[in-house]
Amino acid sequence: MPREYSMGGRVGRGAAQPGRHGEPPPAQSLRERFAALRNLPPFLKSIWQTSRLLSTSSIVLRLLRALLPVATLYVGKLIIDEVVRLLAIGNVHASVGDWLASGVLDHLWLLLALEFALAVGADILGRIVSMIDSLLSELYANSTSIRLMEHAASLDLEDFEDADLQDKLDRARRQVAGRSSLLSQLLGQAQDMVTIASFAVGLLVYAPWLIVLLLIALVPAFLGEFHFNAQSYAVNYQWTPERRELDYLRQVGASAQNAKEVKSFGLNAFLIERYRVLSQSIYAANRRIALRRAGWGGLFTTVGTIGYYAAYVIIAYRTVSGDFSVGDLTFLSASFRRLRNLLESLLVGFSQVAGQALYLDDLFSFFRIEPEILSPPNPRPFPQPIREGFVFENVGFRYPEAERWAVRNLSFTLRAGEVLALVGENGAGKTTLVKLLSRLYDPDEGRILLDGHPLADYDLEELRLNIGVIFQDFVRYYLSAADNVAVGRIDAREDQPRIIEAAHRSMADEVIAKLPQGYEQMLGKLFKSGVDLSGGEWQKIAIARAYMRDAPLLILDEPTAALDARSEFEVFQRFKELSQGKTAVIISHRFSTVRMADRIIVLDGGRIEEVGSHADLLAANGHYAELFELQAAGYR
Repeated sequence: MPREYSMGGRVGRGAAQPGRHGEPPPAQSLRERFAALRNLPPFLKSIWQTSRLLSTSSIVLRLLRALLPVATLYVGKLIIDEVVRLLAIGNVHASVGDWLASGVLDHLWLLLALEFALAVGADILGRIVSMIDSLLSELYANSTSIRLMEHAASLDLEDFEDADLQDKLDRARRQVAGRSSLLSQLLGQAQDMVTIASFAVGLLVYAPWLIVLLLIALVPAFLGEFHFNAQSYAVNYQWTPERRELDYLRQVGASAQNAKEVKSFGLNAFLIERYRVLSQSIYAANRRIALRRAGWGGLFTTVGTIGYYAAYVIIAYRTVSGDFSVGDLTFLSASFRRLRNLLESLLVGFSQVAGQALYLDDLFSFFRIEPEILSPPNPRPFPQPIREGFVFENVGFRYPEAERWAVRNLSFTLRAGEVLALVGENGAGKTTLVKLLSRLYDPDEGRILLDGHPLADYDLEELRLNIGVIFQDFVRYYLSAADNVAVGRIDAREDQPRIIEAAHRSMADEVIAKLPQGYEQMLGKLFKSGVDLSGGEWQKIAIARAYMRDAPLLILDEPTAALDARSEFEVFQRFKELSQGKTAVIISHRFSTVRMADRIIVLDGGRIEEVGSHADLLAANGHYAELFELQAAGYR
């Protein structure tokens, strides 16, 4: 059923597609921007769960580091006051040696040594904190990437065929790496808040009115940054589909897999120009935000600078008037400057955190999507062996947002131990039927039974474990030849005899024998040591996966399209011999292969048109006979 995605998952059908640059992006109001901060607690929780030791170490060390600036400034004030006091004493001693021997400088030396220790301590703590944050960020990115992959694996196939979900997944992937720096920013802000509190106490003791002046000067900068961070997020959100297209164009235009066709058709100039136009459009949108941010940011910074120097003038005047000492002047002016910088950084950082929280929403909203095809609470055990077979009872299915039914009113039985062939022109519903059989989709109408019980009554993982499916668009894994076979039953990856036997059954062993490193040879041109295969060789490797699984139900969906007629016949002849006692479904356009099936179902427009053996269907002189004659004529 067609579905759309919201913050909490699927909410219905037919709503406008989000994220296009002609539509308003989410989180535009001030309330909604602040509401995005709700993502920070789960983010911090996930950081804590990543490594409690590193998280605790970072917090403790940052707390210590937060107190060092005010301590350093105060020690500096004491040093200046001490120097002024010594100057007031005058040149009592004739030489430096006499000064040192008299002990008058002892207190000054102590203060200087203390300031030096604080400076060294701050530097060492900073380096340790940076190291911890770097390690923690990398661990978080790794663990979140794994979580993202695990969650994506739990979603339905229908989800991955939805453009909105693809946009959401793309934004989520970008945030895994992009938001890991948020940890350092959040902890850094917590550290700054402690430092600000310590500076504020000092200012409150001497001149509380400075705090008020400071806040008035900084509020405009905070609001400006808050606004432009939200605007930047809006642009990035709206242009997500175009960014995905840019990634696709990069891949097509600069990959070994596509190089032959791109060069043959002279597509390089077309792809490059399309990339240039699209990237310039995205750049223009970001440039408008950057220029406005720079202009208003400069104005707001000037306001803050005016506030600082106004305070500086007042502090200097009160020092000349005798209200403050020279040390007080140094401490207050430096404290005010540091406090202003810290507050400005904190407020701007807060707006940036709020902006990053909007991006976090892309990540967490993806995690909130829930699959619909699930195992029941108390699943039935998969029958070993299958006794009756699969029964389709008035089954109908329509793809999301599609008006036409892919299949409808399907009623037939796939008997246990039977080899069934599906025949029909492109779009007849053959692959859809296979997806329903392996429960990659659930029917919108009717039901599918296995040994008299609905497929939904069985454990989903166990059901798929007992079905070996090779689709026509099988994946070419850039892994070793052994791993390419082993993916059919990845838990048996270390079972080398089983891998070799599966390759032998599919005749892939002949292909692997020619490889320089045999079963350990990397396949594909993605990596330097990889060896690419022909389409037919890849297909034999893919078919080996079905034998590797050794499931009671085997499904081959056009897996031999790249093989010549003789090779395909040999593959399917061996398939029929080796699948004795198993239930099998074959989809093929070649009737020399189809005729080996026990029964043939002819599909047309998603409905069953004919059923019978090859001989029966030829004798009926219907659609099957017409298609057979058309193909046979091509070989005459």
